[in-house]
Amino acid sequence: MSEQPPADEPDTPCVAICSTLFDEVCRGCGRTVMEVANWVFMTAEEKRAVWTRIRAEGYPRRDIQGLTDRPERR
Repeated sequence: MSEQPPADEPDTPCVAICSTLFDEVCRGCGRTVMEVANWVFMTAEEKRAVWTRIRAEGYPRRDIQGLTDRPERR
């Protein structure tokens, strides 16, 4: 069984702004397409390595210009 993340850290860096249909690296969380697809199968150590890399690159991004400023549906 895999370790649980610390209580103050979410398990996944997902910010619900997924661009992996169009990009190799998600503009929301910074993970690659393969990391997103395999996240649930990754060990705690593998997830920590991804978290370390994406944080160093400035992810996850909670407010991306042009992605979160969508007009409301009527």
